[in-house]
Amino acid sequence: MVANAMNTMNTFNQILIRIIKEQELIIGPIAWDEAKKVSGFNVIDSQKGEISFSGEQKETVNNLVARYERLFGRASHEVCRESVQDLIAKMPRDEVPESLK
Repeated sequence: MVANAMNTMNTFNQILIRIIKEQELIIGPIAWDEAKKVSGFNVIDSQKGEISFSGEQKETVNNLVARYERLFGRASHEVCRESVQDLIAKMPRDEVPESLK
């Protein structure tokens, strides 16, 4: 059970980092600046792509996707979803954040 919880935590870290990095390819370093404004996680090192969660993981992912969508439009939401398709395909459906379904 503990190993499964760790895998889920690692998956959520990967999801957040991948979303931010994919946005960074499109909008540049502002992607990290905007990510830092989302509550529920902390950016430890944007150069290395290190983060830590301080809140509920699914909600935090939803908030990050929503922030990018509010700022940059619906296409930004699609970029988020497409960038993590392989990761969410391995997750139980009930653990996948609503914004990525």
